[in-house]
Amino acid sequence: MSKIKIGVITASDRASKGIYEDISGVAIQDTMKEYLTSEFEIVYRCIPDEQDVLESTMKELCDEAGCCLVVTTGGTGPALRDVTPEATENVCQKMMPGFGELMRQVSLQYVATAILSRQTAGIRGKSLIINLPGKPKSIRECLDAVFPAVPYCVDLIGGPYIQTNEEVIKAFRPKSK
Repeated sequence: MSKIKIGVITASDRASKGIYEDISGVAIQDTMKEYLTSEFEIVYRCIPDEQDVLESTMKELCDEAGCCLVVTTGGTGPALRDVTPEATENVCQKMMPGFGELMRQVSLQYVATAILSRQTAGIRGKSLIINLPGKPKSIRECLDAVFPAVPYCVDLIGGPYIQTNEEVIKAFRPKSK
């Protein structure tokens, strides 16, 4: 059986130019290593906040690299250059608004400005794309909230079976009859 592929995209003008280290992309990768017991491979990209580049990178990771899950960080705020949700909506056939709703609800427990966040999620073919905020602490809080639903969502769209380390995060799957 081939390895599960997980895409990680950091949307940051400065990190993509090497002005500062991409700690957000690293935080996602570290979290996946803690969460998953399935053998997996990370397909990583650090790109500028350009909608066309975001869209083409999402398409590449879903359609060509075969990632069943693509997790983005950055570009979800109200600033002019924040275009990750728009890129996600343009490349997905189905939107999954519950992911963004839950992430904002969880983030509001920590910071009042969570209402400014525009995270979303959607389905492209057999891939689930999830937009996360840009700060490592917020990334973990949001992933802890939504990830229990991710393996079953990937099951439902025809992706590989993802197993989690239940001591860290327990995936929800309905009991079979």
